[in-house]
Amino acid sequence: MWSRVNLRPRTMAGQFLMLQLTVLLAVLAVASVVSVQQSDEDFRTTRGARLRAAAENLANTPGVRDPVVNDNLDDARRRSSVASYLQRTRNGVQANGVYVTDAAGRIVVSSDFAGRGQSIDLEGSTVQDLRTWTGDVEDMGNRSIAAQVPVITDDGDLAGIVMVAEEYPTWGERARGILPDLAAFLGIGLALGVAGSWLLARLVKRRTRGLEPAEIAALADQREALLHSIREGVVSISEDGTVTLLSDSARDLLGLPDGVEGRRLDDLDLPPGVRAALTGEATVRDEVLVVDGRVVVVNRNPVRQGGRQVATVTTLRDRTELLALQSELSARESITNTLRAQTHEFHNQLHTISGLVQLEEYDEVARLVGTLSRRRAEISDTVLSRVDDPAVAALLIAKVSVAAERGVDLVLTEESSLPRLPAEHSTDIGTVLGNLVDNAVDASVAAGGSLVSVDLRTRGRDVVVGVADSGPGVPPEQVGQIFQRGWSTKPAGASGRGVGLALVQVVCERRGGEVTVLGGDGGGAVFRASLPGQEELAR
Repeated sequence: MWSRVNLRPRTMAGQFLMLQLTVLLAVLAVASVVSVQQSDEDFRTTRGARLRAAAENLANTPGVRDPVVNDNLDDARRRSSVASYLQRTRNGVQANGVYVTDAAGRIVVSSDFAGRGQSIDLEGSTVQDLRTWTGDVEDMGNRSIAAQVPVITDDGDLAGIVMVAEEYPTWGERARGILPDLAAFLGIGLALGVAGSWLLARLVKRRTRGLEPAEIAALADQREALLHSIREGVVSISEDGTVTLLSDSARDLLGLPDGVEGRRLDDLDLPPGVRAALTGEATVRDEVLVVDGRVVVVNRNPVRQGGRQVATVTTLRDRTELLALQSELSARESITNTLRAQTHEFHNQLHTISGLVQLEEYDEVARLVGTLSRRRAEISDTVLSRVDDPAVAALLIAKVSVAAERGVDLVLTEESSLPRLPAEHSTDIGTVLGNLVDNAVDASVAAGGSLVSVDLRTRGRDVVVGVADSGPGVPPEQVGQIFQRGWSTKPAGASGRGVGLALVQVVCERRGGEVTVLGGDGGGAVFRASLPGQEELAR
């Protein structure tokens, strides 16, 4: 069974050599054609001048001119004398043929006594116009260079023509003339090509980490397959800020068009925060960005070569669905903690009521139940009078019980007013409010404070959530760090450590809002978050 033989060189040096040999052979072919043409031109110029001089000398020789002018060439003796002149001329200039013709161009005498009665080639010649002419002719069936000189009578008429012709060299003769030069040129070119190919291959392989072309092609194919298949976005930025690599997922996450590779990052339509996250010398771990309403987790690593940074490689992960799940889990955890606190509170109250019943203090039981009912009703009435959204109201009522269990009073400001919200907006408000209240209660308990106030207001299409605590406050140098994921004042290993405030910031940014922290008038910290809605909210 025949198998296909691959004659293509496998190594880079072999491919370079093959390419150079191909170019060299093409140059040789062109040089050969040019050399042949140049040889023809040189032959025509050099030999034509010599043949013309010989023909003019012969036409002016009395022993030739007189018989032609006097028309005495019918005499055999005279023809023989003229033929001897022709033969000497032929031998002198090494021509192939020397002829004397009548005015019409019919051969009367030739150097080899042949062709008498035949006509010479006068196509394109000006000799019959009494002018010397040199050019290409057909001489006895051979392509030749010829000089034709008129023999003119004393009256100025054309008596005859003298032609000296020489054949062009054959292809073999021409090849023998130029072959030594071409062979030397080919040898020198081949030697230089081998040396150049080897040096060039070494230089290229040094730049390509020793990989051969097939390995580079395979690596490029694998890279393309990898970039098109992974779900994480990958972005590579060179040291001068040029995008050198962009995967399909990264293009979708950043909302960029095709053809971005090769363009500068500053020329792309990206938010300043995203542009800053893609560049820099520091390593970034799990930084959260909001890009076009989607939550993106960023990890950035600098690429160093020779002790200096040459690029940065950034991975992007879409965590929008994970954020929604985390927000829901945060709400569930808040509800669980609230139920746990209320269960503990109810157990204490039931124990008290059980003890009073056993002591048969029924009046005290009635007063205790009335007090508890009034307190619960007051909390519910206070919240419901200012908050119309049931989910947010229920969260606040539950948080009051959790805060009370830890010795902190959670109050709603009198200026608070919140209408009923769309379900998605209400969920985000609950996530932000729940995390801010939990952090405020923790800070107040840690500092021995006993008050947390909540302010809920609408401003156009925004809901503004304000939470003030009675804790130690936030030092100015830490304001830029408290919203970073993983930053916390809680001890290591504590539940929810470094998540709450980061989640609040991401939820706010996802809606196009923001969260800020200020110092309270009486100490502590005041967190204020704004969350835009889809439409104007009723005040």
